[in-house]
Amino acid sequence: MNLYGLIGFPLTHSFSKRYFTDKFTREKIKESSYELFEIKSLEELPELLKQKHGLRGLNVTIPYKKDVIAYLDDLDDASAERIGAVNTIKIYADGSTKGFNTDYYGFQQSLIEWLDKRGESCSNFKALILGNGGAAKAVQVALKDLQMEYMLVSRQNSDDCVPYEGLTQEIMDNYRLIINTTPLGTYPNTEECPMIPYQWVTRNHYLYDLVYNPAETLFLKKGSEQGAATMNGLKMLELQAEKAWEIWTTEENLWSV
Repeated sequence: MNLYGLIGFPLTHSFSKRYFTDKFTREKIKESSYELFEIKSLEELPELLKQKHGLRGLNVTIPYKKDVIAYLDDLDDASAERIGAVNTIKIYADGSTKGFNTDYYGFQQSLIEWLDKRGESCSNFKALILGNGGAAKAVQVALKDLQMEYMLVSRQNSDDCVPYEGLTQEIMDNYRLIINTTPLGTYPNTEECPMIPYQWVTRNHYLYDLVYNPAETLFLKKGSEQGAATMNGLKMLELQAEKAWEIWTTEENLWSV
């Protein structure tokens, strides 16, 4: 039996388990299962790797995407090393481990496809990245590789971040792609949203929320009410999950969009 799973804490609900269980059924993938491994500390990871025979790969979620790096044998330099975070671990036959970041691929590819469907090109945009956590790091690297200029927006004012209250109408007019990488608005806290000046959002703006539950967050709803194009994080999740599966089931891992 080939075993795959998700590590994190807490694991109250899991897109990954549902997605891969459905995938195994739909594609008639035999002798494979996906489990949730709720661990309170990464110190539990080495024992998990020893105990679970047939473990071929793991997804990693909050709060371990950065700290898990110290527990791995190797890092993919095209994704995880550059980003400084891991959301996918490949476990080889000899028990060695290698970390990847498929959030990078999922975000970048979903953005390209979304803009293309609307007759737009990445070269037409500058982006505001809301938040400065682990998810934001993957978005930054993806945008750099697309040669898209971006500005970080955070609650804290720093050398590389603009505070929310520092967003002027001029900035909003120039940065038409707004990406929420924070968990604000995630179920069950659906009445929360990033505090950007929504009155300056127009039909020329594109709002992308990495949150997928609910399907329309308050951030997206406020943008839609101003005429902006909107998209949630479901497509990104699906793409990163398929990239994880490719990594787990092939020896060579090609990182190209």
